Amino acid sequence: MTNKVLSIVVPCYNEQESIPLFFDAVEKESVNLPNVALEYWFINDGSSDNTLKEMRKLQKAHPETVHYASFSRNFGKEAALYCGLQKATGDYVTVMDVDLQDPTSFLPKMLAILEDPENDYDCVGTRRTTREGEPVIRSAFATLFYKLINRISDTEIVNGARDYRLMTRQMVDAVLSMSEYNRFSKGIFSWVGFNTKYLEYTNQERVAGKTSWNFWGLFKYSLDGIIAFSEAPLSIATFVGFLSFVGSLFAIIFIIIRALIYGDPTAGWPSTISIVLMMGGIQLFCIGILGKYLGKIFLEVKNRPIYIVKESDIFSSKKN
Repeated sequence: MTNKVLSIVVPCYNEQESIPLFFDAVEKESVNLPNVALEYWFINDGSSDNTLKEMRKLQKAHPETVHYASFSRNFGKEAALYCGLQKATGDYVTVMDVDLQDPTSFLPKMLAILEDPENDYDCVGTRRTTREGEPVIRSAFATLFYKLINRISDTEIVNGARDYRLMTRQMVDAVLSMSEYNRFSKGIFSWVGFNTKYLEYTNQERVAGKTSWNFWGLFKYSLDGIIAFSEAPLSIATFVGFLSFVGSLFAIIFIIIRALIYGDPTAGWPSTISIVLMMGGIQLFCIGILGKYLGKIFLEVKNRPIYIVKESDIFSSKKN
């Protein structure tokens, strides 16, 4: 007898080819989830292809289990993920990528771990142990990012952790209580706490389509994560400012002593220009760090909606 509901949240951006493949793969795996009813939430993040048409077609064929929401424009994966968590009604909620890089075969194992009364887990996450198939530079910077953020932040972010995880309703509600505009879900999942067990797997290729992530996009996303969960850059700005002041003070003393002993045939302009340029560069660097934090505060206080739904099979246009 079915007594539990498992909600599957699937953010999509230009994934018209992957959607039917993903649904078929999960449905095949559902036979290993006999006591759980599945609920799908596909979130269209302002796609420019036929992603929305594929969602409509799938929902029409499976009106009881498949639902979708389509944004008025591209708000980003974080907004799509948050929207899906808000709409999910299940006792358990999982977040999955539609490209099938997240192994569907893990779902029965993840559910069994959460339902085991001997366990005290509220979440079963996944992490990749390899990055085969990714550009070498991207992999190197990803590894560097995890090392850096775990050193400067009080919130531990597991290296290689994916958004793919199965959570209890209690943990999902805790995540939703963090309604900040600038979202970094990997940090949020860790920050809310709750006992989490990680399952490891090797990297898998996409089944169709192309990734929308590029190096610059991942770099900006990494900066958002550092700013959202660490004040270390502000401390660095203070330290660099103090260090530059001390360095400039010693440089001025050296220049004065040299001029008194050997004279100053160039009238001091090279040293003056060098010090001015150095101080100006350091000041701009520190102002840039402060500007990033101030910009995040600016977006938060404006209290803009995280996303705007233009179309859904359940409700009409709505802001959140």
